Amino acid sequence: MAMPKGQSGNPNGRPKGVANKATLQAREAIAAFVDGNAHRLTEWLDRIAQDNPKAAFDCFQSVIEYHIPKLARTEHTGKDGEKLSVGIIHAIPASPNDNKSPV
Repeated sequence: MAMPKGQSGNPNGRPKGVANKATLQAREAIAAFVDGNAHRLTEWLDRIAQDNPKAAFDCFQSVIEYHIPKLARTEHTGKDGEKLSVGIIHAIPASPNDNKSPV
């Protein structure tokens, strides 16, 4: 019998958003490579940049994205997906001669 979409037959399985072991090992291996070869990467990128700075930047980005994850975009919405309403309240302090308190 098939499970409903988004449900697993193992309720104690890996929590959503947690990388599996192979992904963690791959990230660790890439991080170790980058850390252990930082001086070489700099040399390689410098050589590439002499002829093509954009290609050097692209190479740098392609390596670093596995070491430092990209940030995800977050969308903020109001209740039930409606537009989010934002209000700004700015209190103006009362002057020393004024007996009124700020609103």
